[in-house]
Amino acid sequence: MASPDQPRLLMQGNEAVVAGAIAAGCRFFAGYPITPASEIAELMATRLPAHGGTFIQMEDEIASIAAAIGASLAGSKAMTATSGPGFSLMQENLGFACIAEAPLVVVNVMRGGPSTGLPTSPAQGDIMQARWGTHGDHPIIVLATSSVADCFTLTVQAFNFAEKYRVPVVLLSDEVVAHTREAVRLPASDQVEVVDRVRPSVPPEWYIPYEDNSRGVPAMAAFGDGYRHHVTGLVHDQRGFPTQRPEEIDAFLRRLFRKITNGFYEIHMLRAFMMEDAEIGIIACGSVARSARRAVVMARQQGIAAGLVQLITLFPFPRQPLVAACSDCRAVLVPEMNMGQLSREVRRVLPDAIAIHKHNRIDGQLITPDELVKKLISI
Repeated sequence: MASPDQPRLLMQGNEAVVAGAIAAGCRFFAGYPITPASEIAELMATRLPAHGGTFIQMEDEIASIAAAIGASLAGSKAMTATSGPGFSLMQENLGFACIAEAPLVVVNVMRGGPSTGLPTSPAQGDIMQARWGTHGDHPIIVLATSSVADCFTLTVQAFNFAEKYRVPVVLLSDEVVAHTREAVRLPASDQVEVVDRVRPSVPPEWYIPYEDNSRGVPAMAAFGDGYRHHVTGLVHDQRGFPTQRPEEIDAFLRRLFRKITNGFYEIHMLRAFMMEDAEIGIIACGSVARSARRAVVMARQQGIAAGLVQLITLFPFPRQPLVAACSDCRAVLVPEMNMGQLSREVRRVLPDAIAIHKHNRIDGQLITPDELVKKLISI
């Protein structure tokens, strides 16, 4: 929370992402320009060197995430940013970051698709891709931002989760959030909670790079610090070397899941608005959550007991807090700018007694409060 003594700044969502990354300690960015995420790279190019960081424009998005992974392994907090087509290109290396347990933040400013799609229009078609885009069975953390203030705080949070759990974290934005300008107060640097990865506390000859512990998160040495650290995209043993032993494979993959499961209490985040007595809950994320918040106020003025659950964490899906927030609702409405990616998860976790209604828009236009109120009236 920023102090009221802090100045009010007129910022764009993408600009707030940059401010959050730098405040979190990001000192390396590799990227490739793409609408509507280009401002992140442009601002990183000018601001990161002033903080002792490094900016590199790569030849494409595949190289961008590869460079960021390399910087992370060398000890830097690293980030890249892109939109739909570029995010597709990053998927193989995103999987590499998962198996190598390389802390990393990937910002995806969503736009209409598939393929080149609608470069200047908002969409939410990458929700499932963020979770399942790369192959294999693996955990990942996906957060969704809905305001300029969120862009700052959730970028910081994304870095903190990445460092604490040694995972890549995907931050989903969209064209509306990215290009909205709002007056915000950012916290002073000494008010920002920053988490750094745990470094080895043993001599190099004792270091086991993927050693299990109570948290399931091994200490991470940086390349160049004198510690031997073998990195591979193959399933590996505790020393980082490829293995075909079933017991080692099983233990490794289960640890990847366990370290995230152990953190559900802090990873699962949502924001409830007027849900205390709500009969109909709206479940939304991103820019749609902003329209939904206004729709709740308008519906209440018409005598409809509506409320909003804004999902901040999309994956691992926040089952328990969402069920608790909607426990007294007879129905929920899930609006999203796709054909129903979020509603599938909602239907999976909510009790059958709660009716689930969808509202989908895929024409490149933002879902408005008025259309949500009309939908609430019909439920």
